[in-house]
Amino acid sequence: MSRPVTLFTGQWADLPFETICEKAAQFGYDGLEIACWGDHMDVRKAATDSAYCDERKAILKKNGLSVWALGAHLSGQCVGDLWDPRLDGFAPAELAGQPEKIRAWAIEEMKYTAQAAHNMGCEIVTGFMGSPVWKYWYSFPQTSEKMIDDAFKEIVDLWSPIFDEFDRQNVRFALEVHPTEIAFDYYTAERLLEEFKFRDTLGFNFDPSHLIWQGVTPHIFLRDFIDKVYHVHMKDAAVTLDGKAGILGSHIEFGDTRRGWNFRSLGHGDVDFENIIRELNAGGYQGPLSVEWEDSGMEREYGAKEACEFVRAVDFAPSNLAFDDAMKQ
Repeated sequence: MSRPVTLFTGQWADLPFETICEKAAQFGYDGLEIACWGDHMDVRKAATDSAYCDERKAILKKNGLSVWALGAHLSGQCVGDLWDPRLDGFAPAELAGQPEKIRAWAIEEMKYTAQAAHNMGCEIVTGFMGSPVWKYWYSFPQTSEKMIDDAFKEIVDLWSPIFDEFDRQNVRFALEVHPTEIAFDYYTAERLLEEFKFRDTLGFNFDPSHLIWQGVTPHIFLRDFIDKVYHVHMKDAAVTLDGKAGILGSHIEFGDTRRGWNFRSLGHGDVDFENIIRELNAGGYQGPLSVEWEDSGMEREYGAKEACEFVRAVDFAPSNLAFDDAMKQ
């Protein structure tokens, strides 16, 4: 049985919810991973107003769609990050420039998100956690081991009460391992699980596009962490190092062909999706394959439709017999 193919609405939040539902159905998707920004999902309303949830569910049903996850990347980032002015755009405007108030809002927002997911019939919230030490990743000026230890402890302290609410709602959180997060590669992901004592509430939203340009082989990450992979993003990236550009991006905007790497529509980059599907099959993952469409060099409606077709073509089922069974006497 093929896995459901869904569309993450984060890159479509400029459109009304009903419009993106209509488009996703036309593109051929089975459902959505609904972003908790724009007008797609007001988590406070969804947590407290059953009529709001009924209205969202009716729009989905009218378009033949289901919802498998909510995406809470923006509010989650505000929980664990050191404040800088960029976070003001993720929080209510009246909180701009007030780090503690932004964090308090974000913690409350994440608890509402767990309740909203429960009311919408979702078992998974995807998102970010932020990081108190991402700005120190290069270690100059020198970053001490204590600073790293303290950062992981701070993340545990901040997120444990949030995860308590997730547990009450029977919802799990899938962190997207991603630069700017406390877990951004293989070893930081491993450490994060250890710091939370492998709490069942916390797992990963596997997204190969953020690993490949760092030099991490996505399907190896997937193999080792498969028991903690709660959700999967289908997203591609191309590494185009040419002797001038580096992997740090050169402060050049996404989509510029001078960059050393760029996100690409599915099938147009360097991610080995066949090995990813093989690892998902080996690990028994039957959740959604959610297209997070990002390609600054391609028209997005063309890309989203093509991406849906790509996922359906690459998502093969595992064998139910050994290839050499027919040779047995």
